[in-house]
Amino acid sequence: MAQVLEFKLPDLGEGLTEAEIVRWLVEVGDVVAIDQPVVEVETAKAMVEVPCPYGGVVTARFGDEGTELPVGAPLLTVAVGSAAEPSGDGPAAASGAEDSGSGNVLVGYGTGAPPARRRRVRPEGLKAAVAVPAAPVVHEAAAPTPAQAPTPAPAPEPVLGPVAVVSPLVRRLARQHDLDLRRLAGSGPDGLILRADVESAIRSAAEAPAPEVAPSLAAPTSSGERIPLRGVRGAVADKLARSRREIPDATCWVDADATELMAARAAMNAVAGPGTPKVSVLALLARICTAALARHPELNSTVDQEAREIVRLPQVHLGFAAQTDRGLVVPVVRDAHARTTESIGAEIARLTEAARTGTLTPADLTGGTFTLNNYGVFGVDGSTPIINHPEAAMLGVGRIVPKPWVHEGQLAVRQVVQLSLTFDHRVCDGGTAGGFLRYVADCVEQPALLLRSL
Repeated sequence: MAQVLEFKLPDLGEGLTEAEIVRWLVEVGDVVAIDQPVVEVETAKAMVEVPCPYGGVVTARFGDEGTELPVGAPLLTVAVGSAAEPSGDGPAAASGAEDSGSGNVLVGYGTGAPPARRRRVRPEGLKAAVAVPAAPVVHEAAAPTPAQAPTPAPAPEPVLGPVAVVSPLVRRLARQHDLDLRRLAGSGPDGLILRADVESAIRSAAEAPAPEVAPSLAAPTSSGERIPLRGVRGAVADKLARSRREIPDATCWVDADATELMAARAAMNAVAGPGTPKVSVLALLARICTAALARHPELNSTVDQEAREIVRLPQVHLGFAAQTDRGLVVPVVRDAHARTTESIGAEIARLTEAARTGTLTPADLTGGTFTLNNYGVFGVDGSTPIINHPEAAMLGVGRIVPKPWVHEGQLAVRQVVQLSLTFDHRVCDGGTAGGFLRYVADCVEQPALLLRSL
């Protein structure tokens, strides 16, 4: 006998608790194979495709594109077993009713989630779901015509406990209209609250006369646009707010003559063979950072507040700020301290392209120990950046522009850049921070200093 297995949104790791459906990759009635991607979701970390651990026929999908689902919410149901399999040797033919799923997990998201709960259905119900794939929609009713609209039952007193709502769309609709679901009596099976119930309650509230309020007591209203803080924007907001709350930061800055650095870069690229990637300014600055951190390891650390300990980290995992259409992200170059300038540049290029296309994995975005922020690409000279919690410091780099500069006792036009270091004052004092920043500036002005550490 065929079974219908429910596949829930798996644990995405990294403390993520929700994801937004970006694009469905399957339709109701489609035959899916084990581990076939079925939906593309966006988390606060990255865009990922979610593979289904079952093989069979899709009988229902939960949530439209743009719907935000919590971890553990149903994604879709799949009919597996002989009654749900197509004839022949199709992808679903290999999965029987005794399958417990592949056990595979999303790349970069840690270990697998527990097996999904199984639910038996009547054979005739399954037959209808497979034979007419476009008709069934589980737990969700289309909006009825005014003649069919159910009359909501008298509002009961609010009660504690779970609300009889399964569909995330219904919850979202109620949330958008400030509707208390505990005051609705559902017209679905066992009192299930359907979309029609919510829409009817919304219409009733709109038709009800507004209560009179004395002019002196009326609250001011705002007509401004409200933008939800969720996804990447919400994650960035939470991290920056936490950094400001927990880290006593300070900033120091210095101007540096980058003329020799730009000349060294031009020379490197001039001798490169055909097809060899160009050395970027960001790669050179990243290599300078790793050399500076080797001299001042206090800044490659984090603070364990509960233990009241500074934890100095042995590896340098260098993050760099990247602005994308989805918001600000910080990809991480792993083991930057062990890489050459060319290797760092290649990894920065790979991560930048992945950020542009939205294919960064959580592993690409976590574990950084120090961040390099090149805000000069926005045409500004200086900034006081917020530390990327839980790191201890961030180097900011402004634009490199021609400016008057005293060079070898003479006024000249040189390529000048402003460098700023924001640091956690708990891990070091100004002397260490100043020493780090001065060494970076010296390497920018005299790149030959890096030869000592190559």
